[in-house]
Amino acid sequence: MTEPILWTSNTMAAKKTDIPLMSKVEVQRARAFHRSFPQYEQTLLVSLPHLAARLGVKGIYIKDESKRFGLNAFKVLGGSYAMARYIAKILDVDIAQLPYERLISQEVRDKLGEVTFFTATDGNHGRGIAWAANQLGQKSVVYMPHGSAQYRLEKILAEGADATIVDMNYDDAVRLADKHAKQAANGVVVQDTAWHGYEEIPSWIMQGYGTMAAEADEQLHIAGETPTHIFIQAGAGSLAGAVLGYFASVYGENCPTTAVVEPHAANCHYKSALAKSYQTVNGNLQTLMAGLACGEPNTISWEILKDWADIFISCPDWVAAKGMRMSAIPLSGDTPIVSGESGAVGLGLLATIMQSDEATLPQLRKTLKLDTSSVVLLFSTEGDTDPKTYEDIVRNGHCPSPDR
Repeated sequence: MTEPILWTSNTMAAKKTDIPLMSKVEVQRARAFHRSFPQYEQTLLVSLPHLAARLGVKGIYIKDESKRFGLNAFKVLGGSYAMARYIAKILDVDIAQLPYERLISQEVRDKLGEVTFFTATDGNHGRGIAWAANQLGQKSVVYMPHGSAQYRLEKILAEGADATIVDMNYDDAVRLADKHAKQAANGVVVQDTAWHGYEEIPSWIMQGYGTMAAEADEQLHIAGETPTHIFIQAGAGSLAGAVLGYFASVYGENCPTTAVVEPHAANCHYKSALAKSYQTVNGNLQTLMAGLACGEPNTISWEILKDWADIFISCPDWVAAKGMRMSAIPLSGDTPIVSGESGAVGLGLLATIMQSDEATLPQLRKTLKLDTSSVVLLFSTEGDTDPKTYEDIVRNGHCPSPDR
C-alpha cells in the first residue's frame, strides 16, 4: 500500500454531555424551518445489507444527500438556515416566525433592504448560498479556491451569484470573502467555518446541518436499528461537529463510536489530535476530495470533536475513489448511490478497514470494535457535483486503489 491510511485515537475526549449548540431542541427548530420550504423532502437513508454481510458488520446505512433541494448536496441546509437566522435577528423576530413563505415575501424585503451575502467555497456551500440568496431576492458573492471545477462555478453563476475562481487556497479565499463583506454596504459573510470573533453564523450553519443528522437518526429507528458507529468526513469540521454534536446530545454516554475522516492534504483535525492542540495545515491543499480541502479547523466544531470523537483518520485520495465506485456499482441486491469525491470517503474507508490486513488497519479495526454487531452510519454528502471527475473515477478507473 503506497499511500497508507493514518489514524490516531483521541486521548483528549472527556465525553461531556452538555452540547447546547446541537441539542435536540435547537435541531428541531432548524428542521421546522427546512420543512417550511416547498422544495423540502427528506432524503433517503440507504441500507446496503449485502455489502454489510460481505464486510462482516450487521448493517451499513448511508444518508444519500444527492437529492437535497435539487442541489445535489447537503450544504444548503446550513447556509439557508444561517441566512434566515441572520434576517430574523435583523428584524428582531424568532426564527419560528420566518417560515419560507414569509421569508421571501415583499414585506420582509422592504424591512430588510438590500443585503449581499459573501462566502468562499469549493462549490456545494457556495451554490447553496447563491440559491438561498436568489430565493430571497438578494445578492451573493462567491469566491472559489484555485483548482475548483469549472462546472461547479457555472452552477453557482446559474443561481445568479457573482462568482469567480481566485488564485489562492480555501482558507485564504475565506479571508477574502470576509474582507470584502466588511467593505460592502450591508455585506455579511456566511461561512461554514468559524474563527475567533466569527462564531454566531457558523453556529447556525451547524444547526442547519443537524436536520440531516436528525433525519438519519429517525430513519434508523424506523428501520429498527440504533447506530453503533459513525464515520463522518471533515473539511473545516462544521459537518463533523454538527453530526457528532447531535448524536452526543441525544445519546449521551451511549453515543456511537465516531471516526472523523480527512484527506492527507488537508488533515488539520488529525494533526490536531496528534498534537493534542489546535493545528492548521498550509499550502495549496490539493486533494481529490475538494470539498474537504480546508486547512484550518472550525473553532466551534473542534471543541465538540476533541471532546467526543473516538478516532481521527487521514486518508489518501484512492480511498474516496474506491468509495465512489463501490457506491455506483454495488453488490447485487444493494441500492446504487451517486456519491461524489467528498461524499464517498467513509464507505471506501470502512471497506478497506474491514478487508485489509495492511499496516495498522487490523489494529484500527480492533480499536473501533467493528464486528458482526456493528451498525455503521455514513453520510454521502454530495452527488456528482463535478460530472467529469465522477466519470473519470467511476467509469474510467482514475485514481485506482492499491488492492485493485
